[in-house]
Amino acid sequence: MDRRDFLKKSAALGLGAGVMFLPKGLRAFAAAPVGTPDLVAVKGGAPEAMFDRGIRSLGGIERFVKSGQTVVLKPNISWDTSVAAASNTSPSLVARIVKHCLDAGAKRVIVMDHSIESWERTLRNSGIGDAIRASGATHAPAERESYYQKVSLKNARTLKETAVHEAVLECDVLISVPVLKHHSGTGVSISAKNLMGCVWDRYGYHRMGVQQCIADFLHARVPDLNVVDAHRVVTRNGPRGGSPSDVAAMNSLILSPDIVAADTAAAMLLGHKQNAIEHIRLAEQAGFGQSDLSKLRIERLTV
Repeated sequence: MDRRDFLKKSAALGLGAGVMFLPKGLRAFAAAPVGTPDLVAVKGGAPEAMFDRGIRSLGGIERFVKSGQTVVLKPNISWDTSVAAASNTSPSLVARIVKHCLDAGAKRVIVMDHSIESWERTLRNSGIGDAIRASGATHAPAERESYYQKVSLKNARTLKETAVHEAVLECDVLISVPVLKHHSGTGVSISAKNLMGCVWDRYGYHRMGVQQCIADFLHARVPDLNVVDAHRVVTRNGPRGGSPSDVAAMNSLILSPDIVAADTAAAMLLGHKQNAIEHIRLAEQAGFGQSDLSKLRIERLTV
């Protein structure tokens, strides 16, 4: 993405400090063919194989990505740890989603995260940097404040304004690809929590009330698709984890355009009851999805 072009477009739209930004469609749900499940849960395979099977059941990536569009993937790439630590999204899953998007005719696939630890070491040691290069995607740098644009969140309760990465604001399609894990501050880190990596001042969430701010961010941009990597899961001492004993093999993947449903189902894998996680409950109250899985069409698959 050319930043100069972005800034020109932003000026034409009236974007800037304190100006209300209306995301493209602000879609909580993508249109689905009749009979398509609201959520797909896959078990028993490698992350890329589970994605192949799951996205087919959701109607194919073509349901979400059209020819000529720009797609942003937002995985977890926050920690300078190896694949074995499970604190970042599986690189093989990132690469497979990129392939599906490019095969669907995406003009460009951008992978971004505002890393907590050194972004250079994190990209290298997580394996995601190699996955990005090999798959034909582009990595969007996120370490400078100049890459972010301030937006106002009209209907938010606490997070009234935040600076969002320009790639997220400009893209046609946003896909959240979190790794499921325990989080000492929020209970879990899944798709909604993953979006903290789209903002410049993620630490401001903690000053204002992290649970409400996580839900409030969805007024800026709702992912078109959520793909929860629950292949290997940090079950304690998250979000970074500390030892191999913190990691459990769950060999699962959850896919849904409904961020509340995806996070609810994933949280249940960690033993949480429905509505036990505050930011998921607040997101549902704001109208961003459904936590009552009994009201949804769910397809369970085994690879």
